[in-house]
Order: sequence, then C-alpha cells, then structure tokens
Amino acid sequence: MTDITIVTAKQYLTLSEENEYTANIAKEYYLLKNALEEKGFTVARTHWDNPDYDWSKTKVAVIRTVWDYFEKFEAFSKWMKVAATKTKLINPLALQQWNSHKFYLSNLEKKGVRIVPTEFVNKGATQTLREISEKRDWQKMVIKPAISAAAFHTYVVSKEDFEDKEQLFNELLQTRDMLVQEFQETITTMGEASLMVFGGKFTHAILKKAKEGDFRVQDDFGGTVHPYTPTDNEIKFAEFANAQCPVNPIYGRVDIIWDNEGLCYLSEMEFLDPEIWLRNAKESATVLAEAISKELN
Repeated sequence: MTDITIVTAKQYLTLSEENEYTANIAKEYYLLKNALEEKGFTVARTHWDNPDYDWSKTKVAVIRTVWDYFEKFEAFSKWMKVAATKTKLINPLALQQWNSHKFYLSNLEKKGVRIVPTEFVNKGATQTLREISEKRDWQKMVIKPAISAAAFHTYVVSKEDFEDKEQLFNELLQTRDMLVQEFQETITTMGEASLMVFGGKFTHAILKKAKEGDFRVQDDFGGTVHPYTPTDNEIKFAEFANAQCPVNPIYGRVDIIWDNEGLCYLSEMEFLDPEIWLRNAKESATVLAEAISKELN
C-alpha cells in the first residue's frame, strides 16, 4: 500500500528538464515528494487516466498538475468520482467539483467575498454582449468559459467591437456556461497576485504580470512571475475567501486583482490543479506536507 500518490497529466509524467515549463513541474514534484518522505510517507506518481493504476492501493491521491482536465472534462469528472470511492482525494471530491465550474464565484459573493463584477450566463442563453454592457454600464469586458484554465477561450471585448464578437460569444454559449466580467485596466499595470493558502493559512505569494500589450498573466502567453509581499488586509481577504468554501481546502491558491482605488477583488480560487510556486518558497513544501499528513491520520 502506497501512502500518497501525486496525480498529474500524462504529458507531464516524464519529469523532463528540457524546458523551463517541464523543469518547474519536476521541481515542484520533488519539493513536495521530499517533504512527504521526510515525514516517513511513501510517495508514488502517475497520470489521472492511467488505466492500469489501482487507486485502492494508495491511501491518498493528491491532485496536482492535471492540466489537461478541462479539455477532457467528462472523462476527468468520471475518474474523480470513481477514484473517490477507492481512496481519499486531496482536495476532496466535493470541493473539486465545486471549484471546477467558475460559477462558484457567485456562491462566494453571496457569502461576502468581494469578487470581480461578473455576469453569469448559462449555456444556451440568448443574452448579447451589448445587452450585458448596457445593463451593467461596462465599456470593456472579459468573456471566459465557466470550465477552463490557462486563459482558454478568454477574450477582451470593448464597446467598439461588440458586433464582431457577438457571433463568437453566441457560439461559445451553445456548448458551455460563460462568465462576462468587467475588465479591470489594472491587470495590465499592476498584474494579478496569487496568495497560497495551505491548511487554512497563508504561506507565500507571487505576482504575475502580463507581457506588454496583453492582459493574460499566464506564462503560456508570455506572462512573468515576480516576488510579492501581500498586505495584512490582502492576507485576511485570502484566508476569509478560503474559509467560505463548502468544504475546507487542504491546499489552494487565491488570486486577487485591484481596482483603480487599490481595493482588492477575488478573480479566482484554484483547488483543483493550482500552480502553487513551491519553488519560490521552498519551506512552504513542508507546510503543505503537514497539511496532507493530517489527512492520513
């Protein structure tokens, strides 16, 4: 019986140093693996859709770099449900299911979390971008699918190009729920901060900045990562948001952006497959290992 299995995507199973992207995956894995082994646990690693892996032979499955899940969402959802009957998932199944669909932001808003102003649009709806703009008095907006990652099908639209983007928006609505959010200009100047929260407590943070002329902060689009020290209020905000989840997260990430007055807003929370930058704060791997260890007792 293996104590802990770290779950990844098939394309990341080989821990390659050939480029920075895969090298970082390897660094993150070994930091966590070493921290867990120092606590006396046995650690294995496989991809979530490995048909030959017996999930009943591991005490805990820690879902990590499953960065293909949104492209195979039905299969991934089925795997999670089956795996949860055979082992303990980290994070728990109910939290994963809730977090995999970005309408969770609506739940958090109702609990007092300040989110980026958002219109939640159900699949098949006939709302137009112009109607949403007029209703909300938004001149510039971001559209994104409710199930997505890494800026998948994420676009900025402004009042001047609504007509050009209406067909795209309508096509996306035929197959998926969508979010329409007021575009915050500060994303291009201040960036987006990611605050890691392990075992309910803030551990470390980084700042992501988009490349010149873009709004997407992900490294897939040329975004860069910088050190960041959050304010006390930002830490309290992140821990409060984390505490409003329907199930207590073992680990995760809280992303915040700011308005023009410097007030922070929740842009996203990641509990399913978060990039958590252990490599930027190596001691945090020990904190995460401790949070995971409590689930084995």
